[in-house]
Amino acid sequence: MQQHSLGSLAGLKVVDAARVLAGPYAGQILGDHGADVVKVESPEGDECRGFGPPFVNGSSAYFNAVNRNKRSVLLDLGQEGDRERFFAMLETADVLIENFKLSTLRAWGIPDAKWFVDNFPRLIHCRITGFGDEGPYGRLPGYDAAVQAMAGLLSINGDLGAEPVRLGVPVVDLTTGMNAAMAVLLALQARHRTGRGQMADVSLYDSAVSVAHPFLTNYLHSGKVPRPSGNRHANIVPYNVYKTRTVALFIAVANDRLFAKLCAHLDRSDLPADARFATNRARVENREQLEEALRKTFESTDGELLGPALLADGVPAAPILDIEAVANSDHAKFRGMVVRSPEYTGPGIPIKLTDTPGSIRLAPPALGSTVLAANDTVFMP
Repeated sequence: MQQHSLGSLAGLKVVDAARVLAGPYAGQILGDHGADVVKVESPEGDECRGFGPPFVNGSSAYFNAVNRNKRSVLLDLGQEGDRERFFAMLETADVLIENFKLSTLRAWGIPDAKWFVDNFPRLIHCRITGFGDEGPYGRLPGYDAAVQAMAGLLSINGDLGAEPVRLGVPVVDLTTGMNAAMAVLLALQARHRTGRGQMADVSLYDSAVSVAHPFLTNYLHSGKVPRPSGNRHANIVPYNVYKTRTVALFIAVANDRLFAKLCAHLDRSDLPADARFATNRARVENREQLEEALRKTFESTDGELLGPALLADGVPAAPILDIEAVANSDHAKFRGMVVRSPEYTGPGIPIKLTDTPGSIRLAPPALGSTVLAANDTVFMP
């Protein structure tokens, strides 16, 4: 494992009783920064242990990527005795992360989600659901792709004029996980002031709607329903993939100064001098004419030479790399974003703190590898 400091959250005691992705990802974020995270699993284990191949030491790479820096405790919460042991853990915990169905809680004799903070007043209870427990969609099952569909994200993703396409990365689950981790930290800060815990209600649906940018706000102010637009940006031109004689480049030009620089490299100084393309607003209004002119110009250009020249001049121009190239890139290695060690291989820690950096202290746990003490103590003193 890495050399590590105590971390910003050292001493924080977290019970991670969530399954699959959003909740476990939130727990891992806290664990990466020093929290003592205990993952509570059923005898069958978190089902994403089986989301493979590939498998590593009996669990999927998928599971391992969101469950490092945790210990695993096995409890059958359908049994009253194990539920009592679970509740005993909450007596000393600072944080509970869970995504139980409301019907499951009620089957355990818990009337509603507020019960946890009512019975454990200092507990930060982070409840993750698909759509919330109430409202028109309340209690519906929440899965990343289904929530993408119901939050409008599929409707704006895909090729221009084609059918909607699911975002390949489970962006809803991951965003929800990040929101959940932020919610925990916000509630902890409030507890420093008030001495009280509280429930953080975090749903996949809310997270998905919140990232429908800029499409939602554009619709609210224009009344125009957005449609799939491929790699184009709704509000910025040029912002697209362009094919050159050698390689494709993603060009992201967000202001007039950068547009002038791009055109100088392309030997097309006539374009920014044209009133139709002189400002971003004009370029958006005359998008098709500009895209056609740029397409023809890029096709006659050597992208392998142009891309580095643009970047050196401060113009965002990106080659389209596959995952293998990213995993083996010098920069991913330099930034610590790909970790390869005997104990853990996977993504690194994206948040770099100077005084209390995060660290990978524990490999993803085997199912039930930590055993509760006779007094149900599991947290480090």
